[in-house]
Amino acid sequence: MKSSLFVLLVLVTRLTATPQLSSWYTNSSGSYARIYDSTAAQNAGTAVTTWSRGQGVQSSPTYAGVHRISYSADWIYIRTTGLATHIMGPWYLNAGKTQNFPNFPSNTAKTYRIPRSPVIPVIKTTTQGGATGYYVNGVAMFNMTDTFTYSNSTGLDVANGGDGIWVREAYHNEGVTFDPAFAHQAMNQYHYHAQPPGLRHQLGDHVDYAPATNTYTEAAGLPANHSPVIAWAADGLPVYGPYGYADPLVPTSGIKRMVSGFRLRAITTRTTLAAWSARLHGVSATLAANRYGPNVSATFSLGHYLEDYEYLGDVGQTQGVEFDLNEQNARWCVTPEFPAGTWSYFLTISGNGTPLFPFACGRQYFGSPTGSEMTSIPEAVTDYWKGGPNLTETNADIDASSDDVTVTWNVAEGGTYSVAASDTLSDFGPIASITATSDTLANTESHPKTAHPNRFYRISRTSLAPFDSSGFDYLSSGSASFTFNFTTTNPGLPPNANPVTVTVSGVTATITAYSNVTGAVAVTFNSSTLATGNHYATLSFTPPGQSTMQKVSTNFYYKAP
Repeated sequence: MKSSLFVLLVLVTRLTATPQLSSWYTNSSGSYARIYDSTAAQNAGTAVTTWSRGQGVQSSPTYAGVHRISYSADWIYIRTTGLATHIMGPWYLNAGKTQNFPNFPSNTAKTYRIPRSPVIPVIKTTTQGGATGYYVNGVAMFNMTDTFTYSNSTGLDVANGGDGIWVREAYHNEGVTFDPAFAHQAMNQYHYHAQPPGLRHQLGDHVDYAPATNTYTEAAGLPANHSPVIAWAADGLPVYGPYGYADPLVPTSGIKRMVSGFRLRAITTRTTLAAWSARLHGVSATLAANRYGPNVSATFSLGHYLEDYEYLGDVGQTQGVEFDLNEQNARWCVTPEFPAGTWSYFLTISGNGTPLFPFACGRQYFGSPTGSEMTSIPEAVTDYWKGGPNLTETNADIDASSDDVTVTWNVAEGGTYSVAASDTLSDFGPIASITATSDTLANTESHPKTAHPNRFYRISRTSLAPFDSSGFDYLSSGSASFTFNFTTTNPGLPPNANPVTVTVSGVTATITAYSNVTGAVAVTFNSSTLATGNHYATLSFTPPGQSTMQKVSTNFYYKAP
């Protein structure tokens, strides 16, 4: 007899997605962040979820990347650990990889917002240090500078000092300290200065990955499709990968790699500035002697400073003919996400994937950079998506190609899951209990088809391992009561039924109300009866007078003081 298989899933209706909401990379949100802490670990393929070095201390696991996306009328908000969804590290100070980089990354518990309606000003704003936007995996985007500028009086590059005219370029000077995904950390904040091949590989943007060597390479030739959104800048404009339409307004014009509007100057002395840098610095292109930079040499090679580059539009070339991107590394174009057109930045690389100046955003924002990191969300917002420990377990896949049946779900790593089965969609009985060691979980039932011609599976999380919850949206420590919403599986449930109970860590509380479709369910605890720490519970009850097929289930967290 042919077997029938069915998996119960919870469907959530979302806001009609805009690219600012839907482009964030959420596929790996149930995974712990991981690093290779040394080349030996990288060569052995042994990544760790806890680590400590310098400012980067991760004493317990935490979830990678973005774990909450919210919105208001004017803003998009993300919450992120700032840790990549690909494996990070290792990091060294020298090419021989004998000197350790001083810091590891760790959970930065960041909230960042971008404007929903970008404004394009006439006068542009220079990018500053720190995050100039966020990549879609929740990692900070830094500009092309490091903290050093040249001091004419001392003949040295000075951190957070110098004359401010000859500004060091980060990839040229710090690239040796980047991990294979082209990132390192400032203090404990992991960030990219240039194109992020690890993220691009996860997004399918023409990058190959060799797990055995932890290396990324640009795929040969040109991709068939336009690059995806890779990041969002502080001005609310998208940052795309390196590939766009050959004609910026014609999607059928083919795909090309975007050509930067900058090239190295043909100079041996640093006594003058290119026109773009003179405009930006507000000085004459011909410098006074006390503003000279060092002569080009092995120590101060060409490309050492941003001012070693010139903008092609200032030397007789034309955007759209000899090059694609303007002085801010942007162009007006149609894209798959914006068929009516948008201003957008593009990553700039060579044909083999080597990052090229100005890398992502230019030295200035094209739009008004009103986005920023936030200590808290200052307004009422609507949640679009939650991940990490709040992940909704979906995407069930059933393999019944043999006598065994394997069911696979996406899950939150560290969760323990009960797998139950039923022949009738009622009276589910447990068949397995499994703890997830990654963001997917599979259970195989041996030879169920003969004994169970109709078979239904249900998964529920019964516990969650302790993790670094800094920045996550748990209820505040010390809360004695809270309210959450749920959606029933049957629109015919009677409203305001008799109270039912729910248990958290052995403590019973009362559900006071529910409605026929959705409802606010008030659950009150005496916090003194709960042990200190994080508590996870599943609310699951059968409304009075209803069958078990109409059971209502949801999950919630409580953090005791």
